[in-house]
Amino acid sequence: MLSICMIAKNEEKNIARALESLRPLGCEIVVVDTGSADATREIAARYTKHVYDYVWEDDFAAAKNYAAQRASNPYVLILDSDEYVEQFDMGQLEQLLISHPKEAGRIKRINYLTKNGERQEQREWINRIFAREDFYYEGRIHEQVTARDGSDYGTYQAPVVIGHTGYDLTEEEKKAKAARNYALLQREYERLTAQVLEQGFGLPGQPPESEQLPYIVYQLGKSSYLAGDFDKACEHFAEGLSFDLNPNLEYVIDMVETYGYALLNSGQPETALLLESVYAEFGDTADFKFLMGLIYMNNARFEEAIRQFELATAYADCRSKGVNSYAAWYNIGVIKECLGDREQARSYYKKCGDYAPARKRL
Repeated sequence: MLSICMIAKNEEKNIARALESLRPLGCEIVVVDTGSADATREIAARYTKHVYDYVWEDDFAAAKNYAAQRASNPYVLILDSDEYVEQFDMGQLEQLLISHPKEAGRIKRINYLTKNGERQEQREWINRIFAREDFYYEGRIHEQVTARDGSDYGTYQAPVVIGHTGYDLTEEEKKAKAARNYALLQREYERLTAQVLEQGFGLPGQPPESEQLPYIVYQLGKSSYLAGDFDKACEHFAEGLSFDLNPNLEYVIDMVETYGYALLNSGQPETALLLESVYAEFGDTADFKFLMGLIYMNNARFEEAIRQFELATAYADCRSKGVNSYAAWYNIGVIKECLGDREQARSYYKKCGDYAPARKRL
């Protein structure tokens, strides 16, 4: 019923881990190599006989669509070679495939990365499981699952959890990846802008209206953020948020929050206070409350910062690990220490457990 498809290029460091994690599932595995110069193709051939070559055209959607076409089962799960399965309930998934035939399955991805010597985890749900006859990928980069009939479609949460290390890179690797992505995104942005202007939407000097454009602008901001160009990231996020957006979309939520961090990282804490105006729409998460705590903290509004950090710890779930526990308590401890309340600071640092920065402050 289900095939697992993957595209890869020069991924000999990662692909064995990815394919080894799939072995217990017993699914058909399709690997499409887009021009590797290393042992990627040979490693893939140890795990599956379905290894194909594809001429790379700077188009991730086209390559993934080709991989899905090579599958023999009606449903596909698309994975990247720097991802690997952590949890997978095949029996439950098969029941969901039957009960949600015209919908896309969302899998939980945990992004592992190291920042300033600290190991971090960020969680997200992404559309990855679908029927080949009903869906396909669209977009040169950061491609999206799209219904073939052009309609909006429903989704369900699949019992699948994957780990992802694609963001856990050296500074040089981050900048190189961001530069590659940025160039492809800029081409997509120019294509979409020309398209909507031809259709008569938008005016000179104003962002043209298009369903895809805000997402591409968001990804331009994310690429700039990954490269450490926080000023440019702020420009893109400001443009992206000028569109009429659905505040429930995950990329919109992430754009708002990453915009806040970009403003702080670019030395604009006062401008970041603008996020107070969208608190009603985005404030009901541990991640947003933690961000607001940082914003107030950087504006020396310490009591408000403490309040936001405390509110963040009331949530059971979060996207960035620690924002609803040790990271929030640590920041309260820092504020208490800076204000001279050493005993309170010590009590909050102790709540952080083995969190290295808190142990250092103690």
